Formats: sequence, C-alpha cells, structure tokens
Amino acid sequence: MINRRQVREIALKALYAFKKSGDTLQHIMDTLVVTELKESKEGRRFAEQLIFRTIEHEERLVGIIESHTKNWDINRLAFIDQLTLQLALCEFLYFEEIPTKVTINEAIEIVKRYSTGKSGQFVNGILDAALEELTKNGEVKKKGRGLIDTTFRK
Repeated sequence: MINRRQVREIALKALYAFKKSGDTLQHIMDTLVVTELKESKEGRRFAEQLIFRTIEHEERLVGIIESHTKNWDINRLAFIDQLTLQLALCEFLYFEEIPTKVTINEAIEIVKRYSTGKSGQFVNGILDAALEELTKNGEVKKKGRGLIDTTFRK
C-alpha cells in the first residue's frame, strides 16, 4: 500500500525529471509515475493532479515563493526546495481537501530527505509566511475534517 508521502515524492521526482531531462511530460508520466504507481489508481490520480496543477500554475507559485524570498534570487535556492515549495503551494491553493498542516509537514519531511540540512527550516518558514498571506487574502479554501489550525512549526 502506497501512502501520500510516497506519491508526493514521486511527483517531486517527476517534476525534477521534466525540468532537467528535456523529455516530454507524457514520457515522464508514462515511465515514472505510471510505472511507480501502477498498483495504486488513487495514488496515480493524486500524483497526476498534483503534477499537472503545479505545472499549470507554475508562474503564480514561483511568484509566491519570490515574494517570500525577497533577498534571494530564486535560482540560488536548492532546486529540490523550489520544486517542493511549488508542490506545497499548489496543495494550499488547489487541493481543498488536504489540510495545510499536512502539506507543510509533508514538504518538510521530503526536503529533509532529498535536499540540504537546512532545507526543512527554510521550507517551513516560507510555507508559514505564504500560508499566512494567502489565508489573509482569502485564497486558501479548505473543506472537510481536520482543517483547523493552519500553521505548523518545528
């Protein structure tokens, strides 16, 4: 049984491969996502939605990251951190059934595994600040159980 974190990790790998390899998105989806998630129709559906929505809204997601990294050129950020932030922000904005606390926790754990030693704190800080602003602007709309207390700090 595959869990959502594993699906998020596959989505991260697929985005990374798409951005770095020059292969088509269809090729990445067929060779990575479908292969890795062939036993989980639900997992494959979540991965596809997360990947497609992140790519579709990339300009906006990057803009949000840039607005919270004022003294940094986004290209100086670890690439895995950039992609993980985009995926998490996509979940904040376009997956109303996923609690923001879950999204933040998952992003932190993923960058701890795949990026630098300081990435967990960095990603947590950016996501907390972005969530506060997006919530204040009425852009985060969550429905369902467990969707109270929107911030998570380690």
